[in-house]
Amino acid sequence: MPELPEVETTCNGIRPHIQNKVIVGVHIRNPSLRWPVPADLEELTKGQKVKQISRRGKYIVIGLQEGSLIIHLGMSGGIRVVNKHLELKKHDHVDIEFANETVLRYHDPRRFGCILWTDEDPQQHKLLIKLGVEPLSDAFHGEFLFEKAKGKTRAVKVFLMDSHIVVGVGNIYANEALFMSGIDPQIAVKDISHAQLDLLADNIKAVLEKAIESGGTTLRDFINSEGKPGYFQQQLNVYGRTGEKCVRCDGTIKQIRQGQRSTFYCPECQR
Repeated sequence: MPELPEVETTCNGIRPHIQNKVIVGVHIRNPSLRWPVPADLEELTKGQKVKQISRRGKYIVIGLQEGSLIIHLGMSGGIRVVNKHLELKKHDHVDIEFANETVLRYHDPRRFGCILWTDEDPQQHKLLIKLGVEPLSDAFHGEFLFEKAKGKTRAVKVFLMDSHIVVGVGNIYANEALFMSGIDPQIAVKDISHAQLDLLADNIKAVLEKAIESGGTTLRDFINSEGKPGYFQQQLNVYGRTGEKCVRCDGTIKQIRQGQRSTFYCPECQR
């Protein structure tokens, strides 16, 4: 699934191509995404200028002069800015067309994503209003984690992946940040010291910022030659390295299951 850095890079990639551009048409080839694409999307958006592109959690918010598009890439989706004459792929479900013959093309093989419309404040939309704090914002820090962790018996990794607490700390980045902080992913979050939570918050920011930096600012970094989304190529310390030697000690990376997700850690240096 595209995670926060991938979605942030997507926003950065499409922004120069569609911001301040006017929508001239919408072509819906398959409206059956996680929620149906509004049948009147063209009527709602045609003639409107794109004012801003932003991210909230893993949602892309495209603000127009009146109203906003809310886009989620689901498990396998991606959006690209391409010439409207580019040959369609099997799962290219929606095109948002602009005057210079470019389109914002939505591709989603598993159709778990969405393209929705709101004419109200998008931050008050039911999908966004209950989302937790942004991890790259000033509101996210050790003190925030300490207050949220009080009395919580959940394992720290499961806690970090709760989008009602903090958004966008996906599986890869939770694994990596916990390793960088020397914290056992299985420990109850209430039992982690304030100092460790300070370090963890800093490392979550660091690993996400590094991923965004490695992604660059163009869609080319997020969409490969076949038009499929993929994780950035980056050096991972624990994720996907089951049975390999730890990069920090003589331990061996172990894999377990937590909350139906794979967890990777070093039992020797994560306590």
